[in-house]
Amino acid sequence: QVQLVESGGGLVQAGGSLRLSCEASGRTSSTHSMGWFRQAPGKEREFVAAIRWSGGWTYYADSVKGRFTISRDNAKNTVYLQMNSLKPEDRAVYLCNLVAEGKHYWGQGTQVTVSS
Repeated sequence: QVQLVESGGGLVQAGGSLRLSCEASGRTSSTHSMGWFRQAPGKEREFVAAIRWSGGWTYYADSVKGRFTISRDNAKNTVYLQMNSLKPEDRAVYLCNLVAEGKHYWGQGTQVTVSS
């Protein structure tokens, strides 16, 4: 089993920045990738960004390209999401995702609120 714990959410004004963290524990030796999804009220969960654990390739949703940066610390089994130039439409619960051996694992989520 894999456990994911997110941190770093909060309230920020439009144009501001936040940094999310997600630490993985448990059976993480077969991690393929980690990433972030988000879900706003009344909307479906959507992909935000992901990073390959081996090689470090990164992938972003068009809506966050140029504003968000995903990174990882393999030694700490932690993935980060640096969010800059935040917009009110970025408001959502951000969920950490880990893919290993074909399975998806999810964190509990952390709330990001952006005031206009």
